[in-house]
Amino acid sequence: MLEATTAMTATASSAPSPELVAALEHGLVLQQLLQQEFDALREQNLDIFEALQPEKTQIFDSLIRLTGVGTESNRLEEPEWDTFKNLIADCRDMHRRNEILISRKLDAIRGTLQTLNGGESTASVEVYDRLGRMARSRAGRGYEEV
Repeated sequence: MLEATTAMTATASSAPSPELVAALEHGLVLQQLLQQEFDALREQNLDIFEALQPEKTQIFDSLIRLTGVGTESNRLEEPEWDTFKNLIADCRDMHRRNEILISRKLDAIRGTLQTLNGGESTASVEVYDRLGRMARSRAGRGYEEV
């Protein structure tokens, strides 16, 4: 975050566009918000996590408007926007980190639920006979054993 602030100051000396200054400010706020999101996920505080989502959406909307992404006036191709692109790349990495944390927590919850529900009958331990073939389950005898 310090790098982005320093870069913003350095860029300010060459009279950046007002859109770039605003985009950098929004990018820094997004970076802080993503860190708060990570902390909330790590602490399993879903109320804080949910409360951050509307602000994050507003920042994305503002950034789309400021950068002109998806329009003919896309400003990201201009060299002065390189600092902003680096900042947003850091935010992307932070977002991916948060996504991985969410996925791992969901997998753990699914595993716990599956264990509590007794698991699936197809997930039972496979047993082999002395010839190395799958042993038949004693619960479901075939017609030839009857």
